[in-house]
Amino acid sequence: MDAQTPDDTSVARDPIDLPNTPPGPFDQWPVEVQLQYMHQMMRDVSRQSEPQMLVRIYSDWIDRIHPSDGYIALSRRDLLSPWYRITRSQLWEDQGREVNPWKQRDELPLLDRGFLGQLIYGEVARTVDDLDISTTDPAYEHLAGYRSLQAIPQFENGVCVNMVVRLSRQARAFDPRVLPMMVWSSNLFSRATKNLVLTDELRQAYALVDRELQAVSDIQKSLLPESLPPIPGVRLSSYYQTSHHAGGDYYDCFDLGDGRFGVLIADVSGHGTPAAVMMAVTHAIAHNGATTPDPPASLMTFLNQRLSRRYTHKGMFVTAFYGVYDSKTRSLVYCSAGHNPPRVYRNDGSIVALNAHRHLPLGIIDDEVFEDASFVFSPGDVLVLYTDGITEARAKSDELFGIDRLDESIGRACSQVSHAPDQVVDRIVRAVQEYSGYTAPRDDQTLLVATFDP
Repeated sequence: MDAQTPDDTSVARDPIDLPNTPPGPFDQWPVEVQLQYMHQMMRDVSRQSEPQMLVRIYSDWIDRIHPSDGYIALSRRDLLSPWYRITRSQLWEDQGREVNPWKQRDELPLLDRGFLGQLIYGEVARTVDDLDISTTDPAYEHLAGYRSLQAIPQFENGVCVNMVVRLSRQARAFDPRVLPMMVWSSNLFSRATKNLVLTDELRQAYALVDRELQAVSDIQKSLLPESLPPIPGVRLSSYYQTSHHAGGDYYDCFDLGDGRFGVLIADVSGHGTPAAVMMAVTHAIAHNGATTPDPPASLMTFLNQRLSRRYTHKGMFVTAFYGVYDSKTRSLVYCSAGHNPPRVYRNDGSIVALNAHRHLPLGIIDDEVFEDASFVFSPGDVLVLYTDGITEARAKSDELFGIDRLDESIGRACSQVSHAPDQVVDRIVRAVQEYSGYTAPRDDQTLLVATFDP
């Protein structure tokens, strides 16, 4: 994996005139100078969203405040004693190498024992004034030429998981009085870095989930009819909106031949991916397994038995309404499995519900007995099929849109628009959206409108 080289332009500082580093230890600088440095350091650190850059910025500022000649960073995360890894090193920087420990873990040296092993497994802060490293030490190349060091443990869950080792080519270069403050600030910084790493991992995980959910959504939408079939004397329009990437609503319309057409609308309990999977199962059974799509009760019985015996569990079920329309007689034979009764706007302005012989939803008990009912349309009638995401849309007061408001919306739309199903759909959807304050729907919403020509 190639090294990731951060964009240096992202660390541009605010136009604040920082004085040159004063002589002497940081705690002896004038207070106003200390504050200027701290303010600018916090500004720079707060801008970072990538862990590698955050470490670089923080290290740069610490080195301006407490100068050193080099550094080594160690980690024993996910390792057993005496093993540890070198995650950063001045040696690599001098060689022009940059290794990102979060993205290039395989390039991190894995060592055991030696002086650095004693430091990180010792789990205490130390200042070594006169460093003398043996040439046989496993980390000799990283420590050669340095005469003193400052070891700063970083703890997680009470264990020294990481350690920063600051190095100097001079003996006795580090003031031991600074060590407690370095331990304190380094551990706070370590937690900030850890949180940034977790945030980045969470962001990547969400992105992966989002891509997978989008794929599920695309597959689900491909199961819906690309276009509604032409039915003599009838015009159709639909609306489909999920509350998540994918949902459990489903509708279909298919030609049964001899002027007869099947119309199906269904709603799987729950939301999201589980509902979408069950919707796909229902689609597959209806299209590939059903041998008796007419009469409707036969299809409902077939779907119910397959879903009950193999697919539904833990309270999951499917409400459905299926009807077979005969364009020669304008008659609809239908069967409902716990679904919201479709509304029919009559040419005299009244609204009736197709609610005869309602039954349990599909997938609850496998021996439910379904019965058919019939209805004859008149010229000028409008049929509105919908799922409960329409009637259960909520206002800010948490009150449901409800059947009465749906009927009012249907009445207004049908009286204002003459046999234009797409406009009827648009006006009903707009009424629901206005009522819910144009907020994202809490449940999947589906509308299927059929207008019958005069």
